[in-house]
Amino acid sequence: MSQYKCVIFDCDGVLVDSESIANKVLVDMANELGANINLEYALKHFKGASIHRCLEQIANLIPERLPDDFIPIFRTRSFESFKNNIKPVEGVTEVLEQLTLPFCVASSGPENKIRLNLELTGLLPYFENRMFSCFAIKRWKPDPSVFLWAAETMGFQPDECVVIEDSLTGVTAAKNGGFDVF
Repeated sequence: MSQYKCVIFDCDGVLVDSESIANKVLVDMANELGANINLEYALKHFKGASIHRCLEQIANLIPERLPDDFIPIFRTRSFESFKNNIKPVEGVTEVLEQLTLPFCVASSGPENKIRLNLELTGLLPYFENRMFSCFAIKRWKPDPSVFLWAAETMGFQPDECVVIEDSLTGVTAAKNGGFDVF
């Protein structure tokens, strides 16, 4: 780690254990529309993907057109589920407490989701004013823009940063930006 000057964390699945929670809501909503999928399917096909990419896949699985209010309903239902079920990824609090390098979070999720999940898990104080959302720049992973924006704002070049990711899409985004990634 001594070669790095900054750590950029993904949020979902890296800092907060939210992947199965959000995907369960997505599965339930897709199945209400006739998709007939399970959580295993969702984790394989939706993990790390933008909500729009997930909706494209769901649209191909259902007989009718997706409702126009699918995303706002998904956000409401998933936020409610986060409030009841979310936890930090095991050991991440200890890592953050011992980390001596500057660090931030760069996520495909909207900022209000990032903020909510970090707050619910007690991690928000570690990331206040250091949250970067793809929604703010309208570019989603595997595009590296969110990582490039985070690095620049934090005052570092990509080769001075390491990205911590849990999805193939996020790993691809980091690699596309010239970052080392774990």
